[in-house]
Amino acid sequence: MPITSTLRDDGIRVVTMDAPPVNALTVQGWYDVAAALDEAGADPATRVVVLRAEGKGFNAGVDIKQMQQTSGFDALLGANRGCHAAFKAVYECAVPVVAAVAGHCLGGGVGLVGNADCVVASDDAYFGVPEVNQGALGAATHMARLVPQHLMRTLYFTARTIPAADLVQFGSVLEVVPRDRLDDAALAVAGEIAAKDPRVIRAAKEALNGIDPVDVNASYRFEQGFTFELNLAGVSDQLRDGFAGTEKGSRQARSTGAQARPTGAQARPTSGPTPATEDEQ
Repeated sequence: MPITSTLRDDGIRVVTMDAPPVNALTVQGWYDVAAALDEAGADPATRVVVLRAEGKGFNAGVDIKQMQQTSGFDALLGANRGCHAAFKAVYECAVPVVAAVAGHCLGGGVGLVGNADCVVASDDAYFGVPEVNQGALGAATHMARLVPQHLMRTLYFTARTIPAADLVQFGSVLEVVPRDRLDDAALAVAGEIAAKDPRVIRAAKEALNGIDPVDVNASYRFEQGFTFELNLAGVSDQLRDGFAGTEKGSRQARSTGAQARPTGAQARPTSGPTPATEDEQ
């Protein structure tokens, strides 16, 4: 199972993503994350959730290969709806969610972390939204919860990444620890929350969401609308084909009698660690 959920005796529920090689989740994987968070919040025995991952990194976003190997737009629609459901489940979980981030946290990973209540990271963790490289838009809503607006825009337009240590100064990452201490650090802050009266904590979570200045659910869906436009225009398939080594865009162009427009090589981020891809084994 790529998504597991375990309730500890102290009321801390640990939800773990484990989808090798880089935790790029399939459509079903995103819905499974949503289900795990919804079930956690609905269980009165759950006092706080720790969202973590096994493997190379926290999350590499959607499974682009699945999208390119599926005809039509079914996988795209599934991924967009699945991501929306997962991000919404983190944000609206009835108890606080502590994200424990190691290694890469890209695209959809930023959507999860940006909606969490507390973020603890390892010293090798980094964040990025490389959507523009793949002809998609999204997760700017959530990156804007991690960094100031102008930095968010720079990261978004350039597809650069930013190390977790740089986010401590903004208060979006609570602390950075060696990777082998990450779980202990996340459980420590979760333990502080779990020790409080759960009736108060659940009320506090609802109250804090109620005073948020941005409706993150509607904001993210607005972003996704432009992703659909880029897909209908054929731009996204061209860019994703270059990433996945597929020819979905060319096949669709031939079937409609259109000519695919070359886009050229897509540059990697010019600073920060190289974003993880599904091709890394």
